[in-house]
Amino acid sequence: MRRLLAFAFLTPLVFGFTTELPSAAADANLSKIKLPAGFAISYFAQNVSGAREITVGPDGTVYVGTRNDKVYALPDRNKDGRADEVVTIATGLNAPNGVAVRNGALYVAEINRVLRYDNIAQHLKQKPKPAVVYNQLPSKEWHGYRYIAFGPDGKLYVPVGAPCNSCLPEEPIFGTINRMNADGTGFEIVANGVRNTVGFDWSPVDKALWFTDNGRDNLGDNVPADELNRASGPGLHFGFPYFFAGDIPDPEFGKGKSSNTYTKPARKLGPHVAALGMKFYTGKQFPTQYRNQIFIPEHGSWNRSSKIGYRISLVRLDATGKQATSYETFAQGWLQGQQAWGRPVCLLQLADGSLLVSDDQNDAIYRISYKG
Repeated sequence: MRRLLAFAFLTPLVFGFTTELPSAAADANLSKIKLPAGFAISYFAQNVSGAREITVGPDGTVYVGTRNDKVYALPDRNKDGRADEVVTIATGLNAPNGVAVRNGALYVAEINRVLRYDNIAQHLKQKPKPAVVYNQLPSKEWHGYRYIAFGPDGKLYVPVGAPCNSCLPEEPIFGTINRMNADGTGFEIVANGVRNTVGFDWSPVDKALWFTDNGRDNLGDNVPADELNRASGPGLHFGFPYFFAGDIPDPEFGKGKSSNTYTKPARKLGPHVAALGMKFYTGKQFPTQYRNQIFIPEHGSWNRSSKIGYRISLVRLDATGKQATSYETFAQGWLQGQQAWGRPVCLLQLADGSLLVSDDQNDAIYRISYKG
C-alpha cells in the first residue's frame, strides 16, 4: 500500500533526549481491544512518534524505528513490562523504519542506506555517530520503508518495494528481498516479484523465510488479497507485477502470462488489509496452541469503500510448519465502525514470552500478555 500519513492523538513531552511517559490509565482506548480469553493488553510505551519496526537488545532494551526522522530506545530496567522512558538516540534520518540488533550493535535502515550504531546500550543518550554499512539502496519513497532482520544464516535481509502501484521494475532491485553480510558486502537478491513486504520472519521448524506482501490497489474492494508467502529457498518469483494473490492477473502486465510460472501464496489474507510486520511465536507464555504460529499486524486499508484490517491476525500452520490451515482475528478494536484510532505495524516477542505491538498512528507500543 502507498505511504499513508496519520495524525497522532498524543503530543510528545520532550525533555532533552528523553520523553516522559504518561500513565497508561490516561487512554481508555485499550478497553476497546478484544483478545481471546486469558489475554491482556497494556501500554509498554506511549509518545513514541511514528513507531514502526521494533527490536530488542541483549539487555532487554527495545529499539524503535519510525516513519519520521528519529530512532528511539525504550529501556525497561526494572522488568515491570513498561518502559522507564523514551530515549531519542538518533534524529535527522530519512524514514528510519528498520531496526535490528547484532553483537551489541543497532542496525538502522533508512530509505536509501543502512547504518550501524556500535555498542548502542552504552551510548543511548549520547547520540552516537553511526557507521554506514550500505548506501546503495534506491532513494524513491513509494514503498520505501525498509524492514530489516538478521536471518539464520547471519545475513542482514533488506527488501526493496516497487516504486509504484503496479509497474514493470525499472531496475532489477525493485520488487525484491535481498541479503548482505553484516558489514554490507555480498549484496544479493534472494526473492523476486515481491510488490511490498514490510514484514518477514523465519520458521522455527525448518528455517524457511515467510513474508507478508501487499497487493496492488485500484482493482476493487475485494481484490486482490494481501499475501502470506513462504520462500523455501532463494531464487523464487512471487508474481509481481504480473499476478497478485497467486491468481489475479494485472490488467496490463498479466496479459499472456501464466500464473503457474510464479510461486503462489502460502495463504491469502484480507483484501487491502496492509499486512506488515509478522512474527512466529516461539515463546512459552502463551498457550501451546499458539506455539510456532504466525501473528500478523494489519495496518489497515485505504483503498476500500469499507475499511478493513486495523487488527492482529493469526495464521495457523500444520504440524509440518509448511502449510497454512487457517486465518483468523486475534486482536481487534483499533477500528471502531469506520474510525480508526490506531494502526498496528510490527510485532516483537520479549524474553518473557509477551508480545509487543507498535502503532504509528497512536504513537505507542503495546504489550500483549497471557494471564490465564
